[in-house]
Amino acid sequence: MKLSEIYNLAVQMGTTYDIRGNYLEKILEQNQKAYQALTADEKDYFDQECLFNPYNDTRILVGSGEEEIKSILCGIDMETPEILLADRLCQRGIKVDLVLAHHPEGIADAQLHEVMQMQADMLEKMGVPINIGEGLMAARINEVRRGRMPFNHQRAVDAARLLNFPFMCVHTAADNLAAHFMQRLMDKSNISTLDDILNLLFTIPEYAEARKLKAGPAIILGDMKRRAGKVFVKFSGGTATADKAYEKLAQAGVGTMICMHLTEKHRQAARENNINVIVAGHMASDSLGMNLFLDELEKRGTDVIPCSGLIRVKRFSGSEVH
Repeated sequence: MKLSEIYNLAVQMGTTYDIRGNYLEKILEQNQKAYQALTADEKDYFDQECLFNPYNDTRILVGSGEEEIKSILCGIDMETPEILLADRLCQRGIKVDLVLAHHPEGIADAQLHEVMQMQADMLEKMGVPINIGEGLMAARINEVRRGRMPFNHQRAVDAARLLNFPFMCVHTAADNLAAHFMQRLMDKSNISTLDDILNLLFTIPEYAEARKLKAGPAIILGDMKRRAGKVFVKFSGGTATADKAYEKLAQAGVGTMICMHLTEKHRQAARENNINVIVAGHMASDSLGMNLFLDELEKRGTDVIPCSGLIRVKRFSGSEVH
């Protein structure tokens, strides 16, 4: 596959399982109008990828797109040490054509906050009115934007460029696959208690392996016998939601949230609103989404070398997310 084909497939799969559905077309239309309204000088600074890709955190970071990719070194966090690992593998005769990260780097990391707007739609799906969701997320998005300003976004990108490795990241596009997989599983399964949810998670290979590594699913709020109620899978949307969202989720009838990770501030907000919380595990959940994408690449003839926290599990049951 060409690098551009891998990139386009990531965008296509992400949009197919995006909770916003047809509204994505409206977002791309808005981006097009914003671009056309700019002066010629301003257009030089506009990220034109967002004219067809709604995921600011999914980008080709190094490469023209024309590169032929047969072997991929892939992990959750692919930074300068992993770029050096790719170079060392090549020295030992193990070919690496692409370094593929899940977590964003470079320009994708600098604009991670932009994808968080989709969390308003996620809240609406759970019963929170869209106007309330957008209001809650506005402040949170600005908080994340300010917090990431000091980061050295280009560090790993510069390393990949100097060593001549094509470099790409697939973040929200992959998280959408994991979120769809997990929410569908919860909705169709006969679960009653938090214990039922844990047992169901342990049937998924990524979480079973993470359990062995002492990084598997755990109940953070509630206990095994407590009833789950309506389950909200919070896997996508860039990063953690607004802490005030827990009150609105409780009012909308959400009883349990399954997430990848949780800060103490958010744990307190969930506790105050009697929402049970199960932390499924960060690396395992990110691995689930990436695996669903990587399967499609392997079926098209590419080889994947997993590293950096990626728990590689292959599912070759078809082109759909099962």
